[in-house]
Amino acid sequence: MGEMDILEGKRILVVDDEEDILETLEELLDTCLIDKAPNYETALKFLNKNTYDLAILDIMGVRGYDLLEETRKRDIPAVMLTAHALSPENLIKSIKGGAQAYLPKDKISEIPTYVADVLKMVQEGKGTPLKWFAKLNPFFDKKFGPDWKEKHKEVWDALEQTYRVSRSDLEQLM
Repeated sequence: MGEMDILEGKRILVVDDEEDILETLEELLDTCLIDKAPNYETALKFLNKNTYDLAILDIMGVRGYDLLEETRKRDIPAVMLTAHALSPENLIKSIKGGAQAYLPKDKISEIPTYVADVLKMVQEGKGTPLKWFAKLNPFFDKKFGPDWKEKHKEVWDALEQTYRVSRSDLEQLM
């Protein structure tokens, strides 16, 4: 059984105000059952009607943080996917809001791997969803500057509190 088999038949809600992003995600996650929502209202209707294994939420244009709160209430793991809200502050807000991952749209082609990692962690009920952070650390260093984690110490606090890991465990991942 391959590591991507975990995606087979999973029901995923994808919310983004860009139609091409919705279509790209549907193609990339072609073994999943995808519901696409272009806005908050449509996403909320889907959430009230269906059960999901995971939600992929844009931040800007769809009230992503409100949707993150809705998914958390329903115990649906959420992955934040963003281009315009790519900043240390939004990373912190996403983590504190309970997101299982915060991914830049620049890395959209790798979304099946990140989604599989999150689903595996949730399914097994163990481990931390920090694999995504370790993989994206070089990207964040390049995008935010090499000293961004020193300037934004609350990133570490948010990771520690949300994922219940120690600072030394976090530092080993990096």
